Amino acid sequence: MLTWKKPFVVKIQILSKTLVKKILFLFLIILVSLTPAYGHKLISHDDTHRNFESALKIPDHKISWAIYENLGQNEAKFYTFEAQKGDSFYASIVIPKIEGLEEYSPTLVLVGDDNFQKKKINYEKNFPGDEFYEPFGQITYWERQELKTDIPMDGTYFLVVMDEKNQSGKYSLAIGTIEDFSLVDFFTILPKAWIDTKLFVNDYNSITMSVLILIGFTSVPILILFRKKLIKLR
Repeated sequence: MLTWKKPFVVKIQILSKTLVKKILFLFLIILVSLTPAYGHKLISHDDTHRNFESALKIPDHKISWAIYENLGQNEAKFYTFEAQKGDSFYASIVIPKIEGLEEYSPTLVLVGDDNFQKKKINYEKNFPGDEFYEPFGQITYWERQELKTDIPMDGTYFLVVMDEKNQSGKYSLAIGTIEDFSLVDFFTILPKAWIDTKLFVNDYNSITMSVLILIGFTSVPILILFRKKLIKLR
C-alpha cells in the first residue's frame, strides 16, 4: 500500500504548490489592475490637526493623496502644503454613501500663508449628489465640491475643511492628480489603505472575511510542509 500512497501524496503536494502559486499570482494581478482605479495614496493621521499650528502636512500637493476624516459639529480640520507660483492645485471632497450622510457637505477653504482666505468652495448641487464607485475599497461615494486653481505666489498654503451647517459626518479629502505608486507600495501601502478604507465606512465584515481567507491561504504551505515531513517519517 505504501508504494501506491506515496506517489499519490507527492502528486497532491505538487498540485498544492502549483495552486498556491496561481492564487498568489492572481492576487497580484488583481491588485495591480485595481491600483489605477484607486489612484490616491492614503495619508494616516492622529486627528490632532485642529488649527493652523497643528495642520497636517501634505508631502507634495501634486501627488494624488486621500485623507479619511470624521468631522463633528462646528469643527474644522487643517492641512498645509508648500507650493510655487504657477502650480496647478487640485482638491475635492467626497462623502461615503452611508445612511444619514445624504445631505452632508462640509465647506472647503484655501488659505494663504498670511492666513488670508484665497478661495471658499461650498457644494451647490442637488443632494445626495452624483455617485461613483471606487473598486479598490469597494465603496460608493457621493461627489461634493472640487477646487481647481493656480497658485498665485510661492509660499505655504492651508486647506481647511469645516462644518458651517451644524452637521457631523465623514468625508474623504483628495489632493493632487499625479498617481505615484512603486512595486513596494503594492505590498505595504495598499493593503493598509484597504483596511483603513473598510474601517472608515465601518465595514468590519469585509475585514473579518479577508483575515479568514488570508489564514486559509497561509495554512496551505504549512500543511504541505507538514505532509512532506510525514512522508519522510514513513
